[in-house]
Amino acid sequence: MAHRIESVDLLRGFTIAAMILVNTPGTWSHVYPPLLHADWHGLTPTDLIFPFFLFIVGISIHLAYKNKANEASTYKKITIRSVKLIGLGLFLSLFLPYAPFIKDFETLRFFGVLQRIGIVFFISAILYLNFNWKALLGLSVSILIGYWLLLGFVPLPNGEWPTFDRAPNNWANYLDLNVLGSHMWKEDYDPEGILSTFPAVVTCLFGILVGKVLSAFKSSKLLLLISGGLLLTGYIFDLWFPINKALWSSSFVLVTSGWGTLILSIIYYLSDERKVKFGTIFKYTGMNAITIYFLSSFISKTFYLTKVGDTNIHSWLYRHVFVHEFISDNMSSLLYALSVVAFYLCLAYILYRRKIFIKV
Repeated sequence: MAHRIESVDLLRGFTIAAMILVNTPGTWSHVYPPLLHADWHGLTPTDLIFPFFLFIVGISIHLAYKNKANEASTYKKITIRSVKLIGLGLFLSLFLPYAPFIKDFETLRFFGVLQRIGIVFFISAILYLNFNWKALLGLSVSILIGYWLLLGFVPLPNGEWPTFDRAPNNWANYLDLNVLGSHMWKEDYDPEGILSTFPAVVTCLFGILVGKVLSAFKSSKLLLLISGGLLLTGYIFDLWFPINKALWSSSFVLVTSGWGTLILSIIYYLSDERKVKFGTIFKYTGMNAITIYFLSSFISKTFYLTKVGDTNIHSWLYRHVFVHEFISDNMSSLLYALSVVAFYLCLAYILYRRKIFIKV
């Protein structure tokens, strides 16, 4: 515990809290625009959350495995952790809080947030153990450029010219439709689909590289410089390959990694360099990040699917506790989400005080 980097736990905990906030509004009919994903191209604060987490996974890989031997036991631990993450994600997709307690396989979503974390963690950790920083950087750049060339310039098997639009003639959507079929998030695409997993790995690799810089130089100024380079490159790349979370476009990887590095540099300066104590509750959350996220998703799904009269637990609580004439619909919805976040922050604090740290 004494060797943890304070800023990494803070950013991880804040990211998990933000995930819960945007995932549990009182009603999806009334949500402030910054708390929603961009319709397709573009970037909102909400679009930063998941790539931030994968970016932090990369930093954590470096911190956890920088002194680990490249041997069978290390690969075994990496594999077990990846399988656990994927298994938890599939459990969330399968689980029903009523008989038959298991969702129909025909509509089961194969991919999801935890599945992507598990897959990206596995690939990135294996690459980290086998290649130096130069090779990782070269591989990252190659994937980003190759992904852009594939989605923008390689004709589809049906002979149509590809586009970056939300349509079947988009390479990422085309592949998901033909391979996953009904096992997707939406009928026409999955934001955690097959092809977009490759640039998602680069988000994690950038986290590894930033983690290396952080360990070697311990400088918020250098992090700030790196963030500027990533942001500038990403926004320029947006001119040719639009920033798009659903596609996890190359410009999206660069821009979100840039924002992640920028925010990390600020937190690192305050918490690790200046030793300013703030946001401690987020540090506690960051120490049990996957546990808190999994519980929030599991309970939220249970609340939505458990009937109370003509409604469900989620809607009943929202209507009877948070909806009032003197509060706007958007604010009522936000207050519900904030109360959920507060609950899990308190849970994280209790786990910390009892020295319970659940490693997935």
